[in-house]
Amino acid sequence: MKRITTQPLTAEAFAPFGDVLECAGEPDKIINQGFCGRFHDRAEMSFEDGRAGISLFQAKTREMPYQLEMVERHPLGSQAFIPMHMSPFLIVVAQNIDKRPANPVAFLSRAGQGINFHKNVWHGVLTPLAEPGLFAVVDRIGAGDNLEEYWFDTPYLIDLA
Repeated sequence: MKRITTQPLTAEAFAPFGDVLECAGEPDKIINQGFCGRFHDRAEMSFEDGRAGISLFQAKTREMPYQLEMVERHPLGSQAFIPMHMSPFLIVVAQNIDKRPANPVAFLSRAGQGINFHKNVWHGVLTPLAEPGLFAVVDRIGAGDNLEEYWFDTPYLIDLA
């Protein structure tokens, strides 16, 4: 079995796959009578022949080490996972080589971080590591097949750093 060790989720390391959603640095604007900092336009959302929708996902928690058997991608739209809790979660992404996933990488979020997968990025399934596993998900709503799965011949085992 191949092994992968998690790395911290940073905007720089995650950039080839999508956007890290977090309140980092100074707010772009102060609003609401000075009581709120707006961190503006933090994700590149992209949808073909559809519209953005917000869904709620209640995912079962997983344990580490985690066995990665498959990844998926969405050819018609981006997909953002925004935790509705302050617990870390596991994020797995892979390069696209010859229309197949290759060289998976695993990230561990910090409290207050969410992510947005760009359109057509191979990624693991939603993987909370603690209860309640509740996420707001912003993705494409519309007709057409927006899911492609790939099952690895040999699974990967992902460990915490």
